[in-house]
Amino acid sequence: MEKIALITGASAGIGRAIAELLLKSGCKVYAGARRVAKMKDLEALGAKILELDVTAEASVISAVDTILKGAGRLDILINNAGYGAHGAVEDVPIEEARRQFEVNVFGLARLTQLVLPHMRAAGGGTIINISSIAGKITMPTGGWYHASKHAVEAYSDALRLEVAQFGIKVVLIEPGPVKTEWDNTALVNLEKYSGAGVYGPMVRRITEKFRAGYRSGAPGPEVVARVILKALGSSSPAARYQVPFKASFIIFLKWLVPDRVLDWAILRMLGA
Repeated sequence: MEKIALITGASAGIGRAIAELLLKSGCKVYAGARRVAKMKDLEALGAKILELDVTAEASVISAVDTILKGAGRLDILINNAGYGAHGAVEDVPIEEARRQFEVNVFGLARLTQLVLPHMRAAGGGTIINISSIAGKITMPTGGWYHASKHAVEAYSDALRLEVAQFGIKVVLIEPGPVKTEWDNTALVNLEKYSGAGVYGPMVRRITEKFRAGYRSGAPGPEVVARVILKALGSSSPAARYQVPFKASFIIFLKWLVPDRVLDWAILRMLGA
């Protein structure tokens, strides 16, 4: 039977790669994002395009209603929409910090609330939340982003335990550095909020590390899409997947190394 999938943040990066791969695998894909014009090529491939702002109640309700009216059900929800409100925690305005959580956490949670009753009535479904290794390990000037992804980790763990009784699977995907537009947004915010002032020297060092990590050695978002397809094809998927392999290695080091030593290593890497 053809699976019906909704992907948020599908206009670029990981979301777009997931949409393309699911279309190739035979799924009926509803691709949601604010930038509808950037998804015209996905529409040409067979995706149904939705203008979707995960922070707007009317928008998420309309998206779910459209899918249920058009397809009659929703088998897969991929909560991918997100961005990085980077900057020192002292500098980032609280209004921006709240928006970070509205997009990365509360938007994800509200859409999940709307979808769950229909999955439960159907006897099952799969919810995939795109977190990050940033939910497990923290770098300076990324505090609000890390906090939001840490929240997604805890939220997803609780959700997985609650809905297992209804045959609904919940999977966390924890990407490391991959080549997407994400780092552009993060670095723009980083410069905007903390490029000048007392954190300026640290910002410049971090910017260099970001660009090196995300532009030179990082794989494309297709590696994440393939792992998601693997999870969707499993009758018993893991609770979380780190991708690429470098992400698994970083998480292992976080587990292995005491906080004091890890702090020293991070600061030394940044030349602080």
